[in-house]
Amino acid sequence: MLKVLVCVSGGGTNLQAIIDSIGNRKIKNAKIVRVISNNHNAFALKRAENAGIDAVCVSPKDYPDREAFNDALLSAINEKEPDLIVLAGFLVVLPEKIINEYKNRIINIHPSLIPSFCGKGFYGLKVHEEALKKGVKVTGATVHYVDEGTDTGKIILQKAVNVEEDDTPETLQRRVMEQAEWELLPQAINMIANK
Repeated sequence: MLKVLVCVSGGGTNLQAIIDSIGNRKIKNAKIVRVISNNHNAFALKRAENAGIDAVCVSPKDYPDREAFNDALLSAINEKEPDLIVLAGFLVVLPEKIINEYKNRIINIHPSLIPSFCGKGFYGLKVHEEALKKGVKVTGATVHYVDEGTDTGKIILQKAVNVEEDDTPETLQRRVMEQAEWELLPQAINMIANK
């Protein structure tokens, strides 16, 4: 049984997709052992609670400096001894010591077809705003391994989503989530759990 730890900062729609996929057995041989948020007000914490999953907040605001926060985050991860860490909209750059300790065991979902619209500063609506500004006809989502760079790790899965002429960043974000992210992330976890 693959022990999965999910890190999230906001609403937790990708977390919900994982919870649902474990429930309906689209993900086999995996269970979520903890949800960690860096935001006390993240709805993701409520989603975890509603599903009976251990959930904690480790916020940088609660620590005197980044080093203390990084240590607390690593400690909260290590307590559950996860086999896989899933970054599902986690707006924290992981410190190298976490990346090194969990090498090739951390995955991230990014709302574009990497290498487009990724890297430092590209998250949330900014990704979709830039895609529309560039006039791309196709965008999508990517699940990749996390390494020391930003969105530079080995790609696991990608899925394309068409851009419509009347799209706003919000409508495009919603379509990418529904058609790509919520399918890809569970699919990647299932692949890793059953390889």
